[in-house]
Amino acid sequence: MSITKSSKINSITHNGLVFMLIGMIISTISWAETVKTINGTDIDSLVLDIYIQSRTQQPATGATPDQRLLYLDELTDIYLLSTQESAIQLSDNPQIKAQIELQNRGLIAQAVASDFFVTVNVSEEQILSEYNQVIQATPSKEYMASHILLETQSEAISIIEKLNNGEVFSELATTNSIGPSATAGGSLGTWFSPNQMVKPFSDAVATLDDGSYTADPIQTEFGWHVILRENSRDSIPPTLDSVSNEIRQKIIQDEFQAYLETLK
Repeated sequence: MSITKSSKINSITHNGLVFMLIGMIISTISWAETVKTINGTDIDSLVLDIYIQSRTQQPATGATPDQRLLYLDELTDIYLLSTQESAIQLSDNPQIKAQIELQNRGLIAQAVASDFFVTVNVSEEQILSEYNQVIQATPSKEYMASHILLETQSEAISIIEKLNNGEVFSELATTNSIGPSATAGGSLGTWFSPNQMVKPFSDAVATLDDGSYTADPIQTEFGWHVILRENSRDSIPPTLDSVSNEIRQKIIQDEFQAYLETLK
């Protein structure tokens, strides 16, 4: 259970990186020779290299001779099974045909996408413009907080009454909170920006003074919270150098999504 949410910079989709890996595989392999024959079917070095790269997510050239033999053994098992008489019969199964069609289409689509990524040129002006948008969206404050998570509103009200009567927040958190931070006395243990938390939680923290707790329970999708704002400080935006690569990938992915829209 976590009250955090993903930041804008870290929301870059995984598909772009997958497509780039496919491009790396295609561009680094240009020759093939037979390395083994199974039931009359050749396994060539191109297939072996692609298999190694799919297994390791690294260029096949980095594999040692012993590793290549290990992966060739794995590939041999695949060829042994797929060249049996029963496999030939199964290849006419409509479901198997549909799966093969889908895999073929997916691979071709990834290759086309990879070609697109190679052609995209991202200018420094684009990176700077996107960076400025990130900076503008970055909250001005960061907070350190503790909370006590409870199942019901009445339980949270009872905790607030105990705090009003002088009981210690961390002790109440340890004995009453159902959240993972209970073992730390309710402390979240790190500085956070409001956009890293679910909105009701961050809104409540922003309205508190340092050292104060919520006078009323705060409800989120996780339950009812009693929140203590421990400290606050001015946030320090990331430097352009530290996020330029992530911004570049985001711009490329955005252009790819725009390209897909033109095809629809």
